[in-house]
Order: sequence, then structure tokens, then C-alpha cells
Amino acid sequence: MIASVGFSASQDVDLGLEPFVELCFPVRGKYLPADHGYALFCGWVNLDSEIRKQKTVSILTVPGFPDKQGKIILNEYSCLRVRVPIPLIPLAYKLAGKSIRLGIHEIQIGIPEIFTLKPASKLKSRIVVIKGHSEPQSFLVTAQRQLDDLGISAQISIPKDRQGEFCRKTIKVKRYTIVGFTTEVSGLSDDDSIKLQQWGIGGKRHMGCGYFLPCKGGKNV
Repeated sequence: MIASVGFSASQDVDLGLEPFVELCFPVRGKYLPADHGYALFCGWVNLDSEIRKQKTVSILTVPGFPDKQGKIILNEYSCLRVRVPIPLIPLAYKLAGKSIRLGIHEIQIGIPEIFTLKPASKLKSRIVVIKGHSEPQSFLVTAQRQLDDLGISAQISIPKDRQGEFCRKTIKVKRYTIVGFTTEVSGLSDDDSIKLQQWGIGGKRHMGCGYFLPCKGGKNV
């Protein structure tokens, strides 16, 4: 079953909120499903249901080496990135030292490093999902509108893959497959860059979507 799920970037957003930080938790384990955003969020909710209520929290999925069989192999660089307003640091920090089970896989969460957000003129999100917009043209129009709602002036685009097709991505949430796109935003001022990293665009930001990272040499860092 295919679905498109989203969230207006301006919905319930108070741009006067405290500054955000990023917590980077080391992750130890063997494997994770390649598509684990929903399972990871559910695992956190099982530890602390308060996270479900926090719309300002963004969670990035854990990177690893794909095994071409639907899993990723974790390594010394695998980490869990979480962005929160400063007052919510204690909530996120509760993850430190905990184990989370994602189906048959279990991971151990270490002690995080905490970083301030740094501006970059170009940001990229592996996947952005916007409800009702699973085609590139309508997606870009709506994504641009969400940038406008945030007061961000920049150019938004969907990169193309090696076959010349727009980079379409999907995530699984329960029995639904949700369609989105890799998204790049360029020409950002310092203030707008920080704002986009704080708020993102689109929905499912608890599940790895709409999480923008600075680009270097065309790759996320």
C-alpha cells in the first residue's frame, strides 16, 4: 500500500524557541534494517513515551554499510543524530546507555557528543515526505511553499540518479509505503541555513525524514 504523509513546516512552529543542538550518540551492534526509521522511533517511544509529544525533535536514521539484502552493517562510525531545542537536551540524553530492539536486531546507545548547528549555504536531506505530493513537480511547489512559510529564501531541487531520474525514496510505516524525494536546498544565508536545520520541511521528522545536513563535495557530512 502506497501513502504520502506530511506536515506543514509552519504548523505549530514557534520561531522564537530556544536554539537547537545536535546530539550524536555512538551506536553499537551488528545489523539494522536498511529502512529502520519507524522501528527506531517506536523503540525510543517504548523507553520514554514523552518523545512522541515533542514535535520539535528531529531524528536521523543510523548510517552503515548496505549488505544488499535489506540490512545495513554497523561500524565504528555508526551514530544516531538527534536535534532538539536546548531545554529538551535532558529528554534526549535519557537514551544514553540504553539498549533498543528493532525487530530481531538490538543496538546499544552510547554517551553522546553535543554540537551546535553550523550554517552551510547548501543543505541536503536524504528523504523529505509531503502528504499528497508523490510526484516531483507538485512536491517541489509545496516544498517551496513550506520554505516560504519559514521565511527562508533559497533554491530547492531534487537531484537525479545515475539513470537521470529524480531521486525518489520510500520509507515503511506499519503496512504503508510512504513516498518522498532526496531534497537539496542551496543559496542559503547563515540564518536561513540554521533555521532549515532546526525545523526541516515535510513530515515524519521523528523517522529520519526532512533532516537536513550540510553538503561537502556533493555529499552529506
